[in-house]
Amino acid sequence: MPSRRSQLGTEPPASEITPETRYLRRREFIRNTALFAATATAVGGGLRFLVRGRRVTDRERAQTVAAARAPLPIATRSEYAGGEALTAERDVTSYNNFYELGTAKEDPAANAHTLRPRPWTVTIAGEVRRPRTVDIDEVLGWFPLEERIYRMRCVEAWSMVIPWVGFPLADFLARLEPTSRAKYVQFTTLVDPEQLPGQRRRVLDWPYVEGLRLDEAMHPLALLAAGLYGKTLPGQNGAPLRLVVPWKYGFKGIKSIVEIRLVERQPTTTWSAAAPNEYGFFANVNPAVDHPRWSQATERRIGELHRRPTLPFNGYGAEVAHLYAGMDLATYF
Repeated sequence: MPSRRSQLGTEPPASEITPETRYLRRREFIRNTALFAATATAVGGGLRFLVRGRRVTDRERAQTVAAARAPLPIATRSEYAGGEALTAERDVTSYNNFYELGTAKEDPAANAHTLRPRPWTVTIAGEVRRPRTVDIDEVLGWFPLEERIYRMRCVEAWSMVIPWVGFPLADFLARLEPTSRAKYVQFTTLVDPEQLPGQRRRVLDWPYVEGLRLDEAMHPLALLAAGLYGKTLPGQNGAPLRLVVPWKYGFKGIKSIVEIRLVERQPTTTWSAAAPNEYGFFANVNPAVDHPRWSQATERRIGELHRRPTLPFNGYGAEVAHLYAGMDLATYF
């Protein structure tokens, strides 16, 4: 998700730059907080259940702990980032946009212990042959898991290179058997302020909703991710299931999905509703179309000192540009 407060067009004065030693100590604190959050999930979940008068079972507790960062069985590995170096795992899991867990970059990692990725179900609805609600572990058993290394470009003009683990969205949708009326795919995030405390504030109109045109969703690069760095997703990265569309800005990658609905009309997505002049439905990475408040021509790769040029479609133009043939990408941004 984008930050509505970012001012990437100007450099801060030297007096406002955090000294390196203090920065590193702060990063260490955030990293340790994330690790504590993962191991404390079962304990916290158990206490919440007891407060509500329900005793958490040993099986539920074990599932919750295992889901925190369990290793995943990976059938194949593919590299789609041109050999670029991976972003450090500690950065991928501590520098996040997930407003449901807080608006500051460190908030999701600090608050992720509140998110319970098990038990979890995904509702399949709309224009499909057999609507149903499916347990997340059943979904993960449908397909062999792949590791795919993708570039990720945030609309705020920073970027990462991430080894996701998941399965093609196209395979998932084919299994659902869309009807002839299905033209778009709408995704919805969990709404539960107890698990997602950022939802206690009306920063956005919850639930978070995203969408793709059906041909975009069926593209081989589109991924439903259940992990990164060979392990299950941590809460701050969207456990237990999130969308990854590498040629689009990061806010399209909706997290903690609870519903996938195939629809006939273009869905109203959260950020395009909140600020339609800033965040369009398509959100294709485009260095030629600036955000109203900053340039998109360059980006800051997390872990690097210097900015680098942004590539059209985030470097995936050869694979996806045909999806937008004849479209004015400055209008349909």
